[in-house]
Parts: sequence; C-alpha cells; structure tokens
Amino acid sequence: MAQTENPMRTMPDMFGIRGRAEQAGRYWWLLLLTGVAWIVVSIIVFRFDYDSVVAVAILFGILAIVFGTVEFALAMVSRGWWRVLHALLAVIFIIVGVVSFFTPGNTFVALAAVISFYFIFAGTWNVVSSLTMRNVPGWWIQLVSGLIELGLGFWAAGSWRTSATLLVAFVGAMTLIRGITQISLAFSLHSIGQAAKAR
Repeated sequence: MAQTENPMRTMPDMFGIRGRAEQAGRYWWLLLLTGVAWIVVSIIVFRFDYDSVVAVAILFGILAIVFGTVEFALAMVSRGWWRVLHALLAVIFIIVGVVSFFTPGNTFVALAAVISFYFIFAGTWNVVSSLTMRNVPGWWIQLVSGLIELGLGFWAAGSWRTSATLLVAFVGAMTLIRGITQISLAFSLHSIGQAAKAR
C-alpha cells in the first residue's frame, strides 16, 4: 500500500514557505480563534443599521487598522521577503483605515473609493499569496477569497448607487472573508505542522 506523500517534501521552498509554515504551524490555534472572532464580528456588523457615512467610516477605519496590526504581527514571525510584504501590507491597511476617518466631504461615494482601494490590495495579496502556496492544503480557499475581494473592490469603485446599506455589506463581507481565510489557513498550518513532526 503506497504511503501518502508528505506535503512538506514536495512543497517548493523558493520563497522560504516551508520554513515559514513550519514556524507558524505551532500558532495555528491562534489563527483559528481570530478567524472565529472575525466571523462573529461580521455577524454583528450585518445586524446593525448604520445610517450615516461617518458611522460606516469609523467602523471600516477601525477594522482596517486592526487588520494592519495583525499584518504587522505576521511580519514579526515571517522572514525574508515575506516579512517585507507583510509589513508593506500592514502600512497600506493602516493608512487606508486612517484615511477613512477623514473621508473628503463625508460622502458615501468617497468612502466607497477608500473601501474599494482596500479590497483591491487585499484581494491581490490573497491571490498572489495563495498561488505561491499551491501545495499547501486549502490554498484554493485563499484564492477564492482574493478573487471575491477583487470583485468587491471593482464593484465598490464603479458603483453609482452607493448607500450606507451597501457599504455596511462591504465591511461585513470584509470581516467574513478574513474570518474564513484565517480558519482555512489555521487548519492548513496545523496539517503542515503535523507533517513536519512526522518527518
């Protein structure tokens, strides 16, 4: 009976993925908890009714800054180019979050432009990151999440009927996608960690 091939042996390491995955594998439970937390936040966001652009801007700004802080934490445990890329993404998210607090004219269209900017960067990151980890179990979930974020980003940028309800839906989708992606990544890292121990 043929043995199942160890994913750690077949994983390309041109980006230092193997070492990064093994190092982060011990913290898989932390990603699982934060993923569940983001899904809970998305449920809360969908349940509330925000009728002003200021309220939505503050909500989005806080979440974007939190996402940026998480990326900074990931940069600290990463190495090589991954550390630089996580740090760059963190800076972009925090800047986008701060800018949303000072949306020009406090208009829905201006805030939609800021939110679309976030989605396009986050979506591009998820697509590229998932393609570099094609041998990691569940990589396609991050790819699908990235494609959805890109779609939402272009939709938000080109929507002429922007409203508070639509923007809240975008913010809720942002937290929901982040939660699903982190839960998927948590289980992927757990399986990689188990494979590394078996090796």
